Amino acid sequence: MTPAIITKNLTKHFGDFTAVNGIDFEAPRGEIFGFLGPNGSGKTTTIRMMLGLLSPSAGDIKALGISVKGNQAELQQRTGYMSQRFSLYNDLTVQQNLQFYGAAYGLNNVDLKARILDALSMAGLEGRENAKTKDLSGGWRQRLALSAAILHRPELIFLDEPTAGVDPISRRAFWDLLYQLVAEKVSVFVTTHYMDEAEHCHKLAFIQRGNLIAEGSPADIKEKMMKGQVLEISSSDAINAVKILRRAQEQGKIPLQEIELYGSLVHVVAPNVEKEKNAINKLLKNEQIHVEEMALIEASLEDVFIASMK
Repeated sequence: MTPAIITKNLTKHFGDFTAVNGIDFEAPRGEIFGFLGPNGSGKTTTIRMMLGLLSPSAGDIKALGISVKGNQAELQQRTGYMSQRFSLYNDLTVQQNLQFYGAAYGLNNVDLKARILDALSMAGLEGRENAKTKDLSGGWRQRLALSAAILHRPELIFLDEPTAGVDPISRRAFWDLLYQLVAEKVSVFVTTHYMDEAEHCHKLAFIQRGNLIAEGSPADIKEKMMKGQVLEISSSDAINAVKILRRAQEQGKIPLQEIELYGSLVHVVAPNVEKEKNAINKLLKNEQIHVEEMALIEASLEDVFIASMK
């Protein structure tokens, strides 16, 4: 089956600045493709080129088997888009917003009525039809925005950081909706900053400074990109433990690749980090930091992402 998206040498220059630098990737149909990178890495620019809102400086994009260039009108009917910022009308009700967007997609009254009922059911918005959009919580607003983006039943949807600023429970509910869409053979292209969300993508690509630096399933990327082992440290003072270990790393006292704070824990990465446990424990103890536990763990996608962005 033809991939949902194919990019070849996709490039975008803004004057002397290169926002996207000759990237190639394929997003399979009927799957969730996650596009990850720090702010300013080129994620939104890439989506805008895929939607035909920006013209590439070089390269080509195919969506659903056809070139984006010159076929924007056809692709608008076959794709959906949910922007980084909430794009619905706050002073309209849930029902009115869906009616407005359905009409904008050209749906007739009979189809629109049925589609709105389906959208309300899928998003769990029944009973909230007459609620003003501004009165909805962030999670419900995002469900409404997704419902509006899929009223015309697109084959492919683009989501640009759709759950930014939404609480964890609402984010989980939103992703449940995405899996419902995938079960109906819809292809999803999503950018996100949340590593727990990235773990749930079928395939991923990492972009940094406009360059694609990794691509594959979460498991493939962990295997290819993570060169060291991860030691997780639970201590009496994680913040100071990080400072102490980084100072020792800079001074060459302990051969560590990465030292990062993960909530109340510290993750340390090195090729054979288990060998360094005694030295780490001794160093922290000398600095009056009590090590409660040290354990070798499987690298998380966040570990890999942080290591890759260096």
